Amino acid sequence: MTTAITPNAPHHAGLHPLGSRFVKAQDLPWHATRFAGIEAKTLLVDKANGLVTVLMRMAPGAVLPDHEHVQIEQTYVLEGHLVDRSGPDQGMEVGAGEFIWRPAGSRHSAWSPRGGTFIAMFQIPNKFFEDGNKVLDVSGADWEELWGSVHASQTREKAEV
Repeated sequence: MTTAITPNAPHHAGLHPLGSRFVKAQDLPWHATRFAGIEAKTLLVDKANGLVTVLMRMAPGAVLPDHEHVQIEQTYVLEGHLVDRSGPDQGMEVGAGEFIWRPAGSRHSAWSPRGGTFIAMFQIPNKFFEDGNKVLDVSGADWEELWGSVHASQTREKAEV
C-alpha cells in the first residue's frame, strides 16, 4: 500500500490502494512558501520514503537561500529560468525546456532574476542553513526532527543492498 499523497486533491479519497492518482495540477492551489516570492503546489509527498514532487513558481528576483540536497534533486524548467546564486556552479543558468539534477550533498542558493516555473523532485527535502547553526526544512521545521529518521532508514537500506 502506498504512503504517498497529493495534498489538496479531494478526488483521491476512496481510491483503490493501487489505483493511479491523476493530479489536476491546475486545480491545486498555490501556497506561499516561507521564502519571499516563491510559491508551490505539492504534487506528491511520501514522508515514509522521503519523496517529494512540487510545482514551484518564483517571482522575478526571488531567492531560494543556501541549502543542501541531501539526496538527488531534479528540476525541469517549464518557463523562465533558474540561476545558481552561490555554490560551485555560481552563475550557471537553466532555461525553459532544460533539466538539471544535482548529486546528494550538493549545496547552493538559487534565484530567478526574471521569474520562472519549475517541477522539482527531491528524494528528501533540502536542508536550509539559517542563522548560523539552524538546519531547517523548506517549511521551517527542524530538519533532523522531521526527516532524520527517514534519512537514517534510507541509509541503512542502501547499506544492506
